[in-house]
Amino acid sequence: MGETKPINDQKPKSEVIEETKLIDDLTIKRTKRHFRPAHYLLKIQSYSLLCDTGVEKYDSGVFEASGHKWRLSIYPKGNEKMNGSGHISIYLAIVDTEKYTLGWEIYVSFKLFLFDQIQDKFLTIQDVDGVIRRFHDIKTEWGFHKFLSLKSFEDLSQGYLVNDCCVFGAELFVHERNAKREFLTMIKEPLNRTMPWKIENFSSLDKVTYYSKIFQVGDVRWKLLVYPKGIYNGESKVISLFLFCCDCILPEHKFFAEFKMRIKDQVNNENHVEKTEKHWFTTSSNEWGFSHFMPLKDLQDVSKGLLMNDALILEAEIIVISTVK
Repeated sequence: MGETKPINDQKPKSEVIEETKLIDDLTIKRTKRHFRPAHYLLKIQSYSLLCDTGVEKYDSGVFEASGHKWRLSIYPKGNEKMNGSGHISIYLAIVDTEKYTLGWEIYVSFKLFLFDQIQDKFLTIQDVDGVIRRFHDIKTEWGFHKFLSLKSFEDLSQGYLVNDCCVFGAELFVHERNAKREFLTMIKEPLNRTMPWKIENFSSLDKVTYYSKIFQVGDVRWKLLVYPKGIYNGESKVISLFLFCCDCILPEHKFFAEFKMRIKDQVNNENHVEKTEKHWFTTSSNEWGFSHFMPLKDLQDVSKGLLMNDALILEAEIIVISTVK
């Protein structure tokens, strides 16, 4: 009979170690740079004597950055509880949080450093893809369980430990949660979207331009604007109609409108003359419409019913409008 071997689903220890290293390499980005850390440097002399004291963790002094107080926590032989054995483990911790309000949160992106004294460069370690970490009352520190293997750290040719001296560093950026928010909404067929304007004694109008009263559609105020003899004051013998936005006051103000301008058929109430336009209204472009809406001879044609008893009925109708809050 053939020999029966026990089935073992567990992977060899070497494979588990390799998988763990692969996962670690995928989540940590390591680079080198000449520029020193912006916020903190910690120089440790007689590093071997520090390790001989049997200290599991060394907490640095407090430093201030981005309006908060911090410290580095270094595990010279690795944080065993977090599977950091055989490595240096290092963490950035926020301190003096007792003054913060209940439920505080601080969002931080950070880099931790180790000085290469041979190449005169800083080994820079950070989360892959610039992950932003959330510090709060339950989670007050973030860092790297496997910052650097002890084998690499203690290798004199690497330059991290020279004459029993090493230098760690930190820099960080706090992402403030005070960003201005803007909500843009496009509204189709808003309420009170039609703005009627009856103009009496049209033939007697002697000014270049006339404005209607103010109409409010949504949160935006509008006026109708008419040039009775055209925008070129009679040269083209047309009537010009425009929609004017009253709320484009500051440079950041902008409002979109798709709109119709029409002259009403006062006889049959069905053969209105209308045109459609769309425009983003701004401080530099706060009126938009039609410089050649229609010829004056067609407007004055009695059979069309547009000008009755020397009175004209104009309308502007908002089809789509934007609101920003």
